[in-house]
Amino acid sequence: MTISKDFRFPVSISLEGDGLASASAPDLDPITVSVPPEFRGPGGRWSSEQLLVAAVGSCYAVTLAAVAERRGIPIHSLTVTGTGHVGHRDDGRMGFIAIELTPRIQTDEAFVTGLERTARTVASACLVSQALSAPVEVTPVVSAVGATAA
Repeated sequence: MTISKDFRFPVSISLEGDGLASASAPDLDPITVSVPPEFRGPGGRWSSEQLLVAAVGSCYAVTLAAVAERRGIPIHSLTVTGTGHVGHRDDGRMGFIAIELTPRIQTDEAFVTGLERTARTVASACLVSQALSAPVEVTPVVSAVGATAA
């Protein structure tokens, strides 16, 4: 007999008007979300598009940290920058066509090569990335502690 775990992540969205909405979840502070200026919104707040890229980037970061820890690879610093590309997809609809992540990671000299390899492949283990049809492209920059990253 197989027992399957089912995790749920409830959120609530309330339209505030003028291109704004409020997103809330149990035990968390609400955030105001704005239509971005690119889509004739007021901007000035997180957009759904930015939140999606942030979800991919943060999922990547915590997944990489967990995998590195299991493999005994030290991470002394990790910063992930991301860019979501929105355009016309192959089906003719507007949507995300790619998400680019650039993790900048520092480790010990002996682990640089192994961490580079791990950093390139871990995006496929991220639950958020798995839920997307757009590809997530990762270009890691890994350096040894004390070395200057490119």
